[in-house]
Amino acid sequence: MKAIVYTKYGPPDVLQLKEVAKPTLKDSEVLIKIYATTVNRTDCGFLRAKPFIVRFFSGLIKPRNTILGNEFSGKIEAVGKDVMSFKVGDKVFGYNGDDFGAHAEYMTMPEEGSLTTMPENLTYEEVVPSTEGVHYAYSDIKAANIQKGQKVLINGATGAIGSAAVQLVKNIGAEVTAVSNTKNVDLVKSLGADKVVDYEKEDFTKDDQTYDVVFDAVGKSSFAKCKSLLKPRGIYLSTELGYMSQNIFLALITPLFGKKKVLFPIPTINKKDIIFFKKLIEAGNLKPVIDRCYPLEQIVEAYKYVEKGQKTGNVVITLEHTNEI
Repeated sequence: MKAIVYTKYGPPDVLQLKEVAKPTLKDSEVLIKIYATTVNRTDCGFLRAKPFIVRFFSGLIKPRNTILGNEFSGKIEAVGKDVMSFKVGDKVFGYNGDDFGAHAEYMTMPEEGSLTTMPENLTYEEVVPSTEGVHYAYSDIKAANIQKGQKVLINGATGAIGSAAVQLVKNIGAEVTAVSNTKNVDLVKSLGADKVVDYEKEDFTKDDQTYDVVFDAVGKSSFAKCKSLLKPRGIYLSTELGYMSQNIFLALITPLFGKKKVLFPIPTINKKDIIFFKKLIEAGNLKPVIDRCYPLEQIVEAYKYVEKGQKTGNVVITLEHTNEI
């Protein structure tokens, strides 16, 4: 099968399109023919092994898993003898942040892994970017215990995490102020934002409004800059470690010394979450935002584009199965 392989950490140019063996199916697994995947911030972080802590999960000197890709959509090609909930031909989507492997024509997943059947109202390309950014946003929203009627500011509302966060928070019934660039103001409004701050025209940290939660979905602000935006018991969330990993440190000490606090939850995802995301999609309450699509053969260009940090929503990779092995 065709796969995008990397045997050393580095820039996108270390990625190579190769013919590799199709994965071996275990009794409790399904074999998935991949029709679409994505390139996202998680993939880029593991490609370069940055921040350094990534190496403790992926390999200190070189990557243990040589095929990246955590989001996938495709069709069940085969099932192990113990699999009961899937059958050959089922269309599925999901997330594999442990072993990756979706940047290939085939991958295996445990039956009880983070996957489920696809919503009927979306194509492979449309549904595939509905797990990576969504689960990061969902983990932070749960940790902050955002409630109906609260006021939430989301910085970076046009990225994979931010665009998902706007929709998830609105689904709860909270009031959303979203921070966006000029060209995406209308897009963010269409996702449900009650108010949009154009950061190219004004500094959102100087807003005179206060919020129950400030969620930095791109990690480009800081608790110090956003503290004045928080209500007396407000919460600051960021998807990044921050300067000198300050957000981990602040998450430990701010609950002890002040009413305003930083949370830095470890994101998790499971089958139950994927099923929940599917229900939101089917109900029209979650629509993955897609910036552009690339064929698998142009994945290096896709990585380079994502690394610019200017994508709107998600970057999708499509696969064609013409010369299957």
